Formats: sequence, C-alpha cells, structure tokens
Amino acid sequence: MNKMNDHLKLSPAGARLIQHFEGCLQPHEGKYKSYVCPAGVRTIGWGSTGPPHGKHKINADTRWTAEECHAAFMADMATFEREVRRLVTVALLPWQFDSLVSFTYNVGSGNLAKSTLLKKVNARDFAGAAQEFHKWNKAGGKTLAGLTRRRASESLLFQNTPDENYDGKPDKPVKPPSHPMPQAVDEAD
Repeated sequence: MNKMNDHLKLSPAGARLIQHFEGCLQPHEGKYKSYVCPAGVRTIGWGSTGPPHGKHKINADTRWTAEECHAAFMADMATFEREVRRLVTVALLPWQFDSLVSFTYNVGSGNLAKSTLLKKVNARDFAGAAQEFHKWNKAGGKTLAGLTRRRASESLLFQNTPDENYDGKPDKPVKPPSHPMPQAVDEAD
C-alpha cells in the first residue's frame, strides 16, 4: 500500500469546502431530515449516503441529530481520505489532498480511480489535473450550476488559490491602502 501521503488528513479548509457544497438541510423538530440529492441518491447530513456506525439504511423517514450528522461526516471523511491515499501514487501537498478528498466524496472512489484527473495527478501533471476537475460537472447527463461551481472551487483549492466564497473564481488579492508619499521637508526654510 502507498504510504507517502499517510500523514495527510483533511484540513479545516477542505472540510469547509465540502460542507459548503453539501449543506445540511435545516432541522425538522430538532433533527436533520434526509433528502434526495440532484443525482437521485437518498442523502442526509453533510452529504452522507450511509448511516453512522452502520445502524440503519437511509430512507425518506430518516432523521439525525446534529451529533449524528457530525459523526457521519467524520467517518465519511476518514473513508475517503483512505481512498485518496490508496489511489494516489505521488506525494501530494495538503491542499491537493483536500481537493481530491472533496472530489472523491462527491463522485466516489470508483470514478476517481478511472479518471484522467487521477492519471494526471499520478503523472505529476498537476496543471493538467487542475483542469480535469471542470469536466465533472454533470449529474444525470445534465450540467449543474452547483457542480460547476464546486469543481471550479476544488480546482482552485488544488492549486492553492483562495476562493473563500466558493464562487469558483479566484479571490482578488487585497491591495494595501495607498497612502501619499511623504513630502520631503526643505530644511533651508
């Protein structure tokens, strides 16, 4: 088994990106209810398609507490971190790892395994890999605006480019305030 990325874990920045795009539904009577995602999969919490600790299958009546949503998210992330570590054969930087975990959580490890994205990562063609994210913006054969933004944000994260509002566009650099240059004082006066 590949060990070179064993030290990597999903960072808070990577978790925020995933949670932004997965978004828990508002609670119903203090619990979060399941929903069908755009790909037609029964989902709950932060995009979980399986229950925490293998308790029950998710159905239309499934309700979880915030603690159950968090536990499932952490368990899901551990699973997808392992999958990225297993499939990637080159050393990754933390932000590259985060973006690949987000991508894999959304499309599945089987899709990552057969993707050109993974081939380019493993060939160390990181610039080419960053462009591959954009090709994965469809569900049910339809281009979805949310997936288009998510893939753009994942690509930016992969390149360590800030996108704090997750609009899929690089954040504009903050310019320091411009101050007039102090005028030289003529000491002859």
